[in-house]
Amino acid sequence: MADLRCNIAGVQSPNPFWLASAPPTDKEYNVVRAFKAGWGGVVWKTLGEDPPVVNVSSRYGAVNYNGTRMAGFNNIELITDRPLDVNLREIKQVKRDWPDRAMVVSLMVPCEEESWKRILPLVEDTGADAVELNFGCPHGMSERGMGSAVGQVPEYIEMVTRWCKKYTRMPVFVKLTPNITNILHPARAAKAGGADAVSLINTINSIVTVDLDAMAPTPIVGGKGAHGGYCGPAVKPIALNMVAEIARDPECGGIPISGIGGVSNWRDAAEFISLGSGSVQVCTAAMHYGFKIVEDMADGLSNWMDSKGYKNLDDFRGAAVPNVVNWNQLDMNYECVAEINQDLCIKCGLCHVACEDTSHQAIFAKRVDGKRHYEVNVPECVGCNLCMLACPVDDCITMVEVDNGKPYMNWLQDPRNPANIKAAE
Repeated sequence: MADLRCNIAGVQSPNPFWLASAPPTDKEYNVVRAFKAGWGGVVWKTLGEDPPVVNVSSRYGAVNYNGTRMAGFNNIELITDRPLDVNLREIKQVKRDWPDRAMVVSLMVPCEEESWKRILPLVEDTGADAVELNFGCPHGMSERGMGSAVGQVPEYIEMVTRWCKKYTRMPVFVKLTPNITNILHPARAAKAGGADAVSLINTINSIVTVDLDAMAPTPIVGGKGAHGGYCGPAVKPIALNMVAEIARDPECGGIPISGIGGVSNWRDAAEFISLGSGSVQVCTAAMHYGFKIVEDMADGLSNWMDSKGYKNLDDFRGAAVPNVVNWNQLDMNYECVAEINQDLCIKCGLCHVACEDTSHQAIFAKRVDGKRHYEVNVPECVGCNLCMLACPVDDCITMVEVDNGKPYMNWLQDPRNPANIKAAE
């Protein structure tokens, strides 16, 4: 079977599946249950300086879509509300009992050198494998000058990362906020500060729903609501893009990445790893389905790797990165058209409606032997994929490449590009 062992920034684990810093990693009881279930590592829920914070009730909201519960998940929970000494004692005990599992400790303290200088030796004494600097939390703590308030200022990221590298021997992961225009600025700052790895994405600022009776955003706390952090399957596309941007950026220099954001199954994990992630962190899926989902994740990833001939994670880590390009590098001469498999077609007509109303009028609706029949109007088809995406039957509509004999030509080379027209004048 494929070897799922993971090594990222010197932190080793038996598989790449880690629980993210969140409620599932808030105490020894949870983490031990997770390790018994087979998780390769955890990032302990964010520690701060005493006195502990006070959380509110309720704390969670969700977007349910088309029958799917928790397609998007929102929380207004803060960092741990348990005493620092209790957390440290439990971390030390768990690491002693489970030495082969990755134990990363998330930290968030005021943006002052002395605060980091005080807490880092305490964490190092637990035997933890690494620390993760929480520069991503978008609610509650950010209003106190921590979390995303730091993560949105590259100069602060570099400064605090340097402090941490100065005061600890442990690898330093920097957790990045997605609530920023360009993820490369904070990633480069983390690299400049000496970070051993980056983790992303943290949660996205959000209001998931509004209770139209209470006239308040959910979750509701005494009749009021606040913006929270959005995560779950709905954020995966945003996370994949940001991971890919860092993985292909020369200035980030191949910094190790712990991928986070909507990982719910083995395929999600494989996609993150193909874009350069070392480990993958999971939260919402575990909160939805429980810790045992890691069994399906590990088995599924291993079976897929076997089918592809991948012996270990490094065999395909980052394999998709060279194929992530800017739009102006895409082949302007490439052509494909839709093709309908009539044996699979259920005659629902969704392809025709979508194309006729909102696209290129490239699917004919006909009657053949008195029955509905749909076929592609090839000269009008621009290969946009809309019909394939709308079709409810897998592989009924496919996109077929057209051999037009034209050579590769991107927009930078295209004579229709205004810059090329001007240059030719």
